[in-house]
Amino acid sequence: MEYALSRGISRFIFLGDYVGELAYPERTMERIHSYRGKYDCAFIRGNKEDYWIENRRDGGNRWREYDSTTGALWYAYDHLTKRDIDFFEELPIARQVRYEGFPALTVCHGSPGNVKEQLWKDTERTREVMEDTGTSVILCGHTHLQFAYRHQGMTLINPGSVGLAHRAGGLSQFAVLHGEQGSWREEFVSLDYDRQQAIEQLKESGLTERAPYWSRVTVRQLEGKLPEVSHADVLKRVMQLCHEDTGQWSWPDLPEKYWDKAWNELFGGKPS
Repeated sequence: MEYALSRGISRFIFLGDYVGELAYPERTMERIHSYRGKYDCAFIRGNKEDYWIENRRDGGNRWREYDSTTGALWYAYDHLTKRDIDFFEELPIARQVRYEGFPALTVCHGSPGNVKEQLWKDTERTREVMEDTGTSVILCGHTHLQFAYRHQGMTLINPGSVGLAHRAGGLSQFAVLHGEQGSWREEFVSLDYDRQQAIEQLKESGLTERAPYWSRVTVRQLEGKLPEVSHADVLKRVMQLCHEDTGQWSWPDLPEKYWDKAWNELFGGKPS
């Protein structure tokens, strides 16, 4: 935000998944509520917001506190307020955003119809979504992978992730949209920041104890040591190992021993 404001940017579009992996989500939410009051902001909700909403509806008992599979979810939810979740409930999963003199933007997290759908470059499903959307530009998130994809005069833009971008070497990623001659031009930005402080905050907040292996993946991503491996990749391997051993798996009941096996297999030894 400091970078954007230094460039005179005053309109912001937020694509969901506001908290989840990192420490002190209450500080993030304080900033978001502040931005809502100060700037022209458009928000939609992502799959993480659905998690918090559904957990509240279920009485807040979906996850375990000291658990690599759900400990980070437990921690984030425990630090959200009624105001935060009420705000999430008000958000749509997709919307059109219009700025005078420029084409409308379709804004979503996964896809316009599904917060968990993953839109990748140059796939039949992505082209189908683009053709059905009705605007020349679509903004999406969810995969944490920064790219632009063009098809039949339309553009799909994923700005990456401010928090834990995929294949970004630990940098914070987002995009700037420039309105030029009645159309939009994207500019991708990758910024470094005090990632060591973010790692230390994982420890001092107790998150590394509440979500041991999940947090270790977070640390490696912040250090830029996981160019091709995401939390989802590790979780998928944990589920596979559990199924191979027991003949079944049931999320979120994934014993820590399978996280340990997956870590050793993917990263070649026990974590520090």
